[in-house]
Amino acid sequence: MSDPVLVVGGTSGVGLAAARRLAATGATVHVASRDAAKVAAVGDTEPKLVAHRLDGGDASAVAELAAGLAPLDALVITLAGSEGSGTLAELDLASLRRAFEAKYWPTLTVLQNVLPHLAERASITLVGAVSAHAFLPGGAGIGSLNAAVEALVRPLAAELAPRRVNAISPGLIDTPWWNGLPEQEREAWFSTAAKALPVGHVSTADEIAEAVVFAATNTSMTGAVINIDGGARFARF
Repeated sequence: MSDPVLVVGGTSGVGLAAARRLAATGATVHVASRDAAKVAAVGDTEPKLVAHRLDGGDASAVAELAAGLAPLDALVITLAGSEGSGTLAELDLASLRRAFEAKYWPTLTVLQNVLPHLAERASITLVGAVSAHAFLPGGAGIGSLNAAVEALVRPLAAELAPRRVNAISPGLIDTPWWNGLPEQEREAWFSTAAKALPVGHVSTADEIAEAVVFAATNTSMTGAVINIDGGARFARF
């Protein structure tokens, strides 16, 4: 990639792993996050990455950053939320709305405001989740959120051509997203999940990042949602 790359949500987890892999291809990679501490940490420890503090829901800030980097060869959006789960009878709709505010609406905001600053044949890669496809009790809310993100792919691939639009749909990943659980409880859950997964292990951020980079750099791929979930969509937990 000769022009810069922007990874929104790129200061931890899958986003950071993808940014590192993209930088290894020789690209100039910019990462953005609204978490000031994570931005500072990347600035201190990742000399190949350029970190920016950015709220993906702030349209003017997104447009200003993208304009300063234009033209962009690739845009990767790896935003995530931690709410919206629960059985239908007990689902907290306010929680689900917050989940959409944390992931879906900022995704659209970033897409709309970066679009004028993308190169003619740039790539766009989104990150959904297995909950959009899996038969998981208690997953209707969060599943609808990730399904909404992934549903953007096909119409935008047609609308924005020759730019390419794809998404990655990961399953259970060992990332800081799980840090809210006590370490012992998290390890016990991962151990149980690994036994249920067909691949026999919980995914690493780097495994998912490998697919992100493939989607971002393969010039014949567009309109695709890549399931890289270890078989979680048909596993029984």
